[in-house]
Amino acid sequence: MLRAFWFIAIFSAIAGGLLQAQPSAQQVDRFFDHVYFKFNPTIGTSSGFHQYDALLEDYSKAAVDAQIRSLRGAEKEFAALRADPDRDLILNYIRATLLDLEQVRTWEKNPDIYSSGVTNSIFVIMSRTFAPPGDRLQSVIARERQFPAVFEAARANLKNPPRIYTEIAIEQLPGIVSFFQTDVPAAFKQVTDAKLLAEFQQSNAKAIDVLKRYEDFLKDDLLARSKGDFRIGADLFHQKLLYEEMVDLPLDRLLEIGMADLRRNQEAFQQTAAKIDPAKTPQQILDEATRDHPAPDRLLQSFRDVLGGLKDYIVAKGIVTIPSPVLPILEETPPFMRALTTASMDTPGPYEKVAKEAFFNVTLPEPSWTPQQVEEHMEGFNRGTIISTAVHEAYPGHYVQFLWMQTIPSKVRKLLVANSNAEGWAHYCEQMMLDEGYSNGDLKLRLGQLQDALLRDARYIVGLRMHTGQMSYEQGIDFFVHEGYQSRTNGERETKRGTSNPTYLYYTLGKLEILKLREDYQKMRGSAFTLNEFHDRFMREGTPPIKIVRRALLGNDSPVL
Repeated sequence: MLRAFWFIAIFSAIAGGLLQAQPSAQQVDRFFDHVYFKFNPTIGTSSGFHQYDALLEDYSKAAVDAQIRSLRGAEKEFAALRADPDRDLILNYIRATLLDLEQVRTWEKNPDIYSSGVTNSIFVIMSRTFAPPGDRLQSVIARERQFPAVFEAARANLKNPPRIYTEIAIEQLPGIVSFFQTDVPAAFKQVTDAKLLAEFQQSNAKAIDVLKRYEDFLKDDLLARSKGDFRIGADLFHQKLLYEEMVDLPLDRLLEIGMADLRRNQEAFQQTAAKIDPAKTPQQILDEATRDHPAPDRLLQSFRDVLGGLKDYIVAKGIVTIPSPVLPILEETPPFMRALTTASMDTPGPYEKVAKEAFFNVTLPEPSWTPQQVEEHMEGFNRGTIISTAVHEAYPGHYVQFLWMQTIPSKVRKLLVANSNAEGWAHYCEQMMLDEGYSNGDLKLRLGQLQDALLRDARYIVGLRMHTGQMSYEQGIDFFVHEGYQSRTNGERETKRGTSNPTYLYYTLGKLEILKLREDYQKMRGSAFTLNEFHDRFMREGTPPIKIVRRALLGNDSPVL
């Protein structure tokens, strides 16, 4: 039925004699309803489409095959249309997803996508009050009842995964189980319907049991036969960048660009350290700076203390328009995200009509950690990096860009995001805010910003080199420590992340693309250029690859780098 549907659509376009200038609203709606959300109902929920709340992803091989067929049909339809930014975004999403399903084959390699995936499907329902607690609890029950099928599919699908993937899944599962034992029931303590609570207790107990048995399966069975290679290779790396970020530069040229930025930031770091105290080495200065951090139980409040001042500075200096005065809510990172991230911004979906809360998540030390592990973790939240992280995640980074997304008229732009834009913008803001005078030239804050820049440079280089066979996992950790100026704890976390997120170079890549765009835009505008106007123009484009933004702001297809 679906294949016939796509055939009719393609035939109609061809029979009309002229290619459409852009996808019609009906075509876009059909794509999201029948291709995108059909296979990603959790994204449907988080985007604000609550007809998907009781549905859960089907992880079976049959569903993977069905998704591939659906994507192929959609690819034919949209490829038959004339080039257009929205059409190109949809085609790139289709081709990136097909690349993952057919060639990277994450569903066969990564056991964490199953356990963290179902956890996220519950989190997006419980984290926001878009409906009464009883209604949302019914959706939780409906999703939890589908968990057994998910883990049956996992056992059938997983073929010789990389050992590091299985280890990461095992590392995260105790926190995931605790999440279902404690956090999920606590989120619905207002519910008083005895029958509904009994159903939940049954479904939740079953979910916990299924997750524990999955953990046993990973430890007792899958781990010993996890001998696969996490590296995707140069060809797939290049294709991922092309489809996801519209970047087609040769990988050796990309590596040159990343190494050059690393060296620039290392030199700036050393010069800044010398200005702080020329009698000490840069490493001694860094060690002192990293020890200047709050106690773990004061970490969230430390972030709260800086948000208001950042917002006020942006308004006073006219850096970018902030569409809403509402601050994000500081919370601890959810359990299923803690192994691989230290901070993140969780904003409501672009079509969410009721629950408007945005959450600024920060990862606290785990109770099981040794004092040394706690200290190394907290060193990553020193005074300089707290400011840099708050800029990145909130003002004027992710949170401000999210606020602007509410004004974007294109459904495609609202729902399809390029990491080089979103993460590139947030990373760009870290440097830009200090360049624009925030902190009155505080050298220790500049040192923190540069340390974060070096972290992103290391991601850029480690991801590219590891996945093209030029660097081992252990060499990746050493690179983060010695070249990226990170603690070993953070180096291990970041290298783990790079095994399953090969193109996490998009932070530095996007930042460099935005800096070049700003330079080119300023040349074009001349004396009429203002930073506020440039930033607002950038925000109005949404979060497509920078190539599309350049075309809109400059009117040409000049090189992004």
